[in-house]
Amino acid sequence: MVFSNDMFTLGLPVLEKIVRPMIVYAALVILLRVFGKRELAQLNPFDLVVLLSLSNTVQNAIIGNDNSVSGGLIGAVSLLLTNYLVVRFLFKHRRIDQIIEGTPTVLVHNGKVNRRSLAKELLTEAELAIVCRRQGFDGVHEVESCVLEPGGGFSLKGKAPSPDQIFRAQVIEKLEDISRRLSVSN
Repeated sequence: MVFSNDMFTLGLPVLEKIVRPMIVYAALVILLRVFGKRELAQLNPFDLVVLLSLSNTVQNAIIGNDNSVSGGLIGAVSLLLTNYLVVRFLFKHRRIDQIIEGTPTVLVHNGKVNRRSLAKELLTEAELAIVCRRQGFDGVHEVESCVLEPGGGFSLKGKAPSPDQIFRAQVIEKLEDISRRLSVSN
C-alpha cells in the first residue's frame, strides 16, 4: 500500500491551524445565540438542514486550504480543546454563562399558551403541539407548563398526572399496604 507524501504535510502553519477553529467556534456560539434557541431545538426539517449545512459551510474556514491528516487532527484537537476550556470557564463563572446561554422562555403557563413567547422564538402553535406529542401528551390542552430551555430542549409538565405517574403511585400504595400488613402480622 502506497501513501501519499502529502498525507501528513501541513498546508498551513500550525499556529493558523490552531487559531482558525477558535475563531469559527466563537463566531458560531455568537451566531447561535443571536438566532435563538429554535435552531438548537431542530423543530422542523429546515432547522436540521441549516445545522447540517452550517458544519459544511465552516469546514474550510476551520481547516483552510489543507487536506492533510495532520491538519485535520490539529483542527479537531483545537476545536475540542477550545470547547473544553470555554465550558470549564463558564462552569466556574455562572453569571457569564447565564448571559451567554440566555434564559428559558415560558411557552405555556397555567395551561395557557403564551403567544408572545411563541412569536419571540418563531414557533407556531402547530410546532408546540408536536413538542407536546413528542413528550407523551395528546396535545397542548394537557400541558400545565412548557419551557423552552436555553439549550433548545423543552421541559413540560402535565395538568393531570400521567398514566406512568398514576401507575407508580398505585404500586407504591400497594407496597406500603403490604408492608403494613406484614408489620401487623409480626
